[in-house]
Amino acid sequence: MFLGIFLAADCMLYAIGLNFLPVSTFSLICASQLAFNAFFSYFLNGQKITPLIINSLVLLGVSSTLLVFQTDSERTAKTSERMYVIGFVCTVAASAGYGLMLSVMQLGFQKVLKSETYKAVFEMIVYQNLIASVVIVVGLFASGEWKSIAVEMEGFESGKVSYVMNLVWTAISWQVFAFGCTGLIFKVSSLFSNVISTLGVPIVPVLAVVFFHEKMNGVKVIALLLAIWGFTSYIYQHYLDDLKEKAETRTENCEVDHLA
Repeated sequence: MFLGIFLAADCMLYAIGLNFLPVSTFSLICASQLAFNAFFSYFLNGQKITPLIINSLVLLGVSSTLLVFQTDSERTAKTSERMYVIGFVCTVAASAGYGLMLSVMQLGFQKVLKSETYKAVFEMIVYQNLIASVVIVVGLFASGEWKSIAVEMEGFESGKVSYVMNLVWTAISWQVFAFGCTGLIFKVSSLFSNVISTLGVPIVPVLAVVFFHEKMNGVKVIALLLAIWGFTSYIYQHYLDDLKEKAETRTENCEVDHLA
């Protein structure tokens, strides 16, 4: 119940951020969730923080902070400076919340569920998303937003069928993502899951330029390069850890053979 309510609140913050920010800016700020996740994983999950991981955290943090200094031309005509700041704050808060949620999920697998079967993964996904869905639906009706759904559908440029298909396939895609993300938390760690799930973040600003005709100015290019550098730094650290683990395994096997 706690994770479900937390997820609903986090999604609301993401929605507010996306409403007030350009897609490319929003996606690059979301890259900071990896830094938040590493911070919470250190305290909650015993995650080791190496120089390469610190380098990754600093780069990702800087890449997100740079986006505060956008020019007025980068904002949409309907977005005031106040709305832009609100969108930025909500997106950063949502990224921090998402990082915390992943670490708490890993802690739940370790300390609460204590199960080594994929049934535990399935239960985590179903119960968490069920509670989140109920909370969001209650909010939808309590706020009166449901009354505008028909108008929104009528005004959708691609038509009603496209509107419905958009919602259906988005929901299905998110469930596939949730299963993969939770499975990686279960098998490896929340930080590794977050790295894999955010690998596509540097690509989104490029797609936003292509499909939504947003501008890719110098600040965004620098932020994009720093984000990619941060991802690469963490991936290299994971590669080194894997080599070290294999070397230790080979040493143990040689010792066992020698004793035999």
